[in-house]
Amino acid sequence: MTTSETALAGKSFTGTYFPPTRLAVSGLFLLNGTFAGAWAPKIPEFAARFGLTEAGLGLMIMCFGIGSLILMPIAGVLIAHFGTTRTVKGATILFLTTMLLLSAAPTIPLGAIAVFLFGGLMGGMDVAMNGNAVEVEKSMRRAIMSSCHAFWSLGAFIGAATGGFLMEALGVMGHAALLTVAGAAMLVLVWPRILHDAHHPGEERQKVRLPLTPLPWLIGLMALFCMVPEGAILDWGALYVRNELGASLALSGFAFGTFSLTMAVMRFAGDHVRDRFGAVKTLRFCTVMAILGMVVAGTAPNAYVAIAGFALCGVGISNMVPIAFSAAGNLPGYAQGVALSVATVMGYSGSLFAPSFIGFIAEHVGFAMIFTLLPLLFIVVLALSHHAVHADVRERH
Repeated sequence: MTTSETALAGKSFTGTYFPPTRLAVSGLFLLNGTFAGAWAPKIPEFAARFGLTEAGLGLMIMCFGIGSLILMPIAGVLIAHFGTTRTVKGATILFLTTMLLLSAAPTIPLGAIAVFLFGGLMGGMDVAMNGNAVEVEKSMRRAIMSSCHAFWSLGAFIGAATGGFLMEALGVMGHAALLTVAGAAMLVLVWPRILHDAHHPGEERQKVRLPLTPLPWLIGLMALFCMVPEGAILDWGALYVRNELGASLALSGFAFGTFSLTMAVMRFAGDHVRDRFGAVKTLRFCTVMAILGMVVAGTAPNAYVAIAGFALCGVGISNMVPIAFSAAGNLPGYAQGVALSVATVMGYSGSLFAPSFIGFIAEHVGFAMIFTLLPLLFIVVLALSHHAVHADVRERH
C-alpha cells in the first residue's frame, strides 16, 4: 500500500481521516507522555532516596536537560540518514528501559546517569516521533501535530495522576515494572503501523549539517520561548501554590493537573482550528491566552486563582509548540531531521534545562515574580509568529 493509499485508509466517526499511521504515531506520543508524567510523582521518592536538597535536585534536573541536549541532535542526524521510522523504533526500545534504571539506581552517580539517559532518550524519541508525525501530516495533507501532542499531554496526565497511587500499591520497582510492560505492549501494538517514511535521495549526504540561515533558528527560538513557561509549570507550579499560596498537598497537585488537562483538550481541537484559520492566526490567539493565564497565576491572591490561571495557560500553550514543530519540519530546502532537531533541541532545552535555573532564581525572588515575568517570552513569540505560515501543510503536494 502506498503512502497516499494508507492516508486514505479510514475515517473516524467525526469524518476526519484517521488512518493506522496516525493512530501509530499518536500511540508513540501517548507512551512518551505517560513516562514523562510518571516521572513527576517519582521525583520526591528519588530525592528522598539520595537525600537531595532543592539545589541538589536542581542539578539532577540539569542532568535531565543535558541528556536531552546531547541526544536530540544525534536523533536528528539519524533521521536524516535512516528516516524517522527506524530512528523512532530504536529510540523507543531504549527509552522503555529508563524507568527501571531510575527506580533501581542505588547511588547518586548512578542516579545522575539514569536521569541523563531518561532525559536524553525521551528527547531522542521525541525528535523522531515529531518527525514521523510531520511525515504523516504530509501524507494526509492536513494538520495532525496538535492532536499528537494532545496524546502526549493525555499520557502525562495519566502518568502523573496514577504514579503516586501505583507506587503506594506496588512499590517503586513494581510501578516501574508495570509501566515498562505497558509501554512495551503499546510499542508492539503500533510497531507494524508506524509510517515508513519515503526515501529522500542524497538528502542525508548533502544536508546533514547545522542550518546556516536564520529561519530554522528563529522557529527554534519560538519553540524555546513557548516551552520555558511550560517547564516552569511542570517542575515548580505545585511548589508555588503550596509554599507561597498555602495550598494543601492534594490541592497543589492540581497546578500541573489542570494545566495538562486543558492542554490535552485544546490540542485535540487544535488541528481542526489550524486547518480552518491557519497556523499564524491560531498561534497568535494561543499566545495571547497564554500571556493572560500566566499573569493571572503569577499575581493570584490564592491557590484557586493560580490554578485557574494555569488552566488558562494550558489553553494557550496547547497548540503553540505543535505549530512550531510543524513549521520546522516543513521548511523547504532543509533535511527534515536537521531542521526539526534544531527546533526540538532549542524548545526542549526550555522545558528540561531552564527550570533548574528558575529554581535557583526563585530562591531569591519567589515563584510569584517568576510566573509574572515569564509572559515576556511570549511577546517574542508574537513578534515571530508570522514564520508559523510554514506549518500550513494542507495544500502541499
